[in-house]
Amino acid sequence: MTHRTSGIFRRTRVIGAGIGAGMLIPLVAAVAPAAAATPTVSCTSAKAGLATKLKRDITAALANRAGTVAVGLYDRSTKTTCSLRSSTTYDSASVVKVTVLATLLWDAKKTNRFLTQREADLSKAMITKSDNAATTALWRQLGMTKIKGFLTAAGMTQTKPGVDGYWGLTRITVRDEQRLLALTTAKNSVLSDNSRAYILKLMGQVISSQRWGTPAGAPSGVAVHVKNGWLSRATLGWRVHSVGTFKGGGHDYTITVLTHGNSNMQYGVNTIQAVAKVIHRDLAAS
Repeated sequence: MTHRTSGIFRRTRVIGAGIGAGMLIPLVAAVAPAAAATPTVSCTSAKAGLATKLKRDITAALANRAGTVAVGLYDRSTKTTCSLRSSTTYDSASVVKVTVLATLLWDAKKTNRFLTQREADLSKAMITKSDNAATTALWRQLGMTKIKGFLTAAGMTQTKPGVDGYWGLTRITVRDEQRLLALTTAKNSVLSDNSRAYILKLMGQVISSQRWGTPAGAPSGVAVHVKNGWLSRATLGWRVHSVGTFKGGGHDYTITVLTHGNSNMQYGVNTIQAVAKVIHRDLAAS
């Protein structure tokens, strides 16, 4: 069974909207988003013609989409980077759960200890089912000092943890989420090799109903690891986000798409997937 939560933010320490639910949640209070101006996507690549193609196709995928969308792409294999609104801040919803897990592992590494069975069980529920209660338990255990310590060590200087237990209101940016994904996918001094493998293992086991978003259009044979978040509030409508890592077919890449100002959850999902599909297609053809 997936852990279900309410579909709208209330005055409670466990923030709703999937931030944990395993299904698409019906819109409770629609907020009509204003149409965003045509975004300017910036891309660079060591592969001839790829940056131009990605810029054109991501821009086309976002044409006429309402709300505010931020995009990050990095492919190690072709040294390709794309960014859009990389420093715009968003309420994290459940994508912060990867940061919570990374903080737990970073802290355990400092004292050279393994996770307890309780911590392992909570971590698995938090990532694979987006369980909110498990997240709250780990957030409280870690405390703000350790969470901020990890963010500093990771260079995630634009991320501001939610206060008073509201982890789902952590403020995040594409820049910092891409930085975190980079730490999970390549050797570094912040996360051990075992920690990185553990994060990717759980992101690879996310339940099927929550595997939408950045995996859309990923070629067969490419290893997919994902974490999504969704949250509705009275202002800026639905926040719908997806972060993913992908490896195979000659590529090793990460994608972050953050959105708010969506009229409902599915609208945000559709926007993210439109972007993801062209990225996967263009990289596979390169």
